[in-house]
Amino acid sequence: MSSPVKITSRIQVPASPERTWRAVVDWTAQGDWMLATRVHGDHGLGAHVVARTGIGPVGFTDTMVITEWEPPRRCVVQHTGRVVRGAGVFEVVPAGAGSEFRWTERLELPLGAAGRWGWRLTRPLAQRGMDLSLRRFARFVATDAPR
Repeated sequence: MSSPVKITSRIQVPASPERTWRAVVDWTAQGDWMLATRVHGDHGLGAHVVARTGIGPVGFTDTMVITEWEPPRRCVVQHTGRVVRGAGVFEVVPAGAGSEFRWTERLELPLGAAGRWGWRLTRPLAQRGMDLSLRRFARFVATDAPR
């Protein structure tokens, strides 16, 4: 049986919600802001997305299916791979003159007590990685994202 955990990061983005949304779901461009990750896939309910996370030969493939698709506000993916299981949520909401991007992962930990113990060690690194990725995202939208 798995143990669910949740991790969230959010950032203010100096762009309209529509522009922020386009940047969020530009799967191929996610590698420009998401740490050590390359992504490709389709859009819409039921579409498949595949991410490769790692450096060089060390890493894993994360397969996903889009289970909620509400442009330009919300996309939920179900992680279906061997390593990552659970739901990932991307949300874009209006905020002041721009928008806020929220990224949440609700992950199912494998290995019972060992998985919970391992999560205590890796959670701070995962949080720092998400936070850094979102800071990179805000810069990406401000300078590179499609208008």
